[in-house]
Amino acid sequence: MITQLLKEVGRGKRGARDLEGEEASLAADLIVNRKATPAQIGAFLIAERIKMESVDELEAFVLECRSQAYREPIHQGLDCAGPYDGRKKSFYATFPTAFLLVSAGLPITLHGAPSLPPKWGLTLHDLLNELDIKADRLPREQLIRTARDTGVLYVPTEEWCPPLGKLRGIREELGMRTVLNTAEKLIDFSLSPYLVYGVYHNTVFERMSKLMSNLKYKRALIVQGAEGSEDAFIDRPTRTYLVENGESELHVLNPDSYGVQTQLPEIEWTAERQVIVAEEVLSGEGHMAFANQVMLNAAVRLRLADKVDSIEEGLYTCKSLLDSGKPLELYRRWRNSLRSGVKTV
Repeated sequence: MITQLLKEVGRGKRGARDLEGEEASLAADLIVNRKATPAQIGAFLIAERIKMESVDELEAFVLECRSQAYREPIHQGLDCAGPYDGRKKSFYATFPTAFLLVSAGLPITLHGAPSLPPKWGLTLHDLLNELDIKADRLPREQLIRTARDTGVLYVPTEEWCPPLGKLRGIREELGMRTVLNTAEKLIDFSLSPYLVYGVYHNTVFERMSKLMSNLKYKRALIVQGAEGSEDAFIDRPTRTYLVENGESELHVLNPDSYGVQTQLPEIEWTAERQVIVAEEVLSGEGHMAFANQVMLNAAVRLRLADKVDSIEEGLYTCKSLLDSGKPLELYRRWRNSLRSGVKTV
């Protein structure tokens, strides 16, 4: 079966065609569940990369991954979907931002895995390891219990969607981005109505907007952020697309318009440095650039989820919350809860 599908997507840039609905679903099943050989899987993923995946094909892989994953409406808030190949030269603003958002009443789902190609950067998994939290060894019940207590859920994706873990070796050998780099970010473990989703190239805005509409999010924000992440820049404008009711609209987020544009300091990022800076921001002691970046991203996400009426109101709310110490207290409770979880072997 896979051979015929390979012939359709692998005829070269001019001869290849997009798979139709049932074909795309069949291909996703064969690839995600490893019903094809490693050589066939690798060939298909490369052919799709060259052809460029259609919306139907992307959706088929997302839905197949969802069907193989543990998904439950643990808390229905905002899903933060950043790149699983991590970061090399930017601050993980979405990490401290999560605790600020929960302090404002918006539950957050974060998810990730050990680093993947093509970037091989630092991931949320690395930050948790630095905190002595071995998320992929914690019982699912512990992660859910902590989420219900604190409002922040962290999902080790390859544990909650095992087929992705089984495909890791092939992806590492290929060393390039594939359709799975998109699908894994959209599994939506908590059935969240709101999504903030990072992209690297603005050429994918249209396809991603259509995909978000097909996946029935109440509202989604596609962000061409730092290193392809969902984090808006603080030192320059960020292109974003708001997707709602089947429509999408370009919004350029300019930090200078809100009086928070700040030049970023030069930092050689490690997992340890990421954690230190995140904790400094939550403690009210961080560099102004990173504090402003966290507040701006939080304000935008609060507006996305209708928790505030404007980004300006969101910034005011976030500054007040950081001054209160509530996000830091919440972060410490979340961290200590996961550290105390029973580690499986």
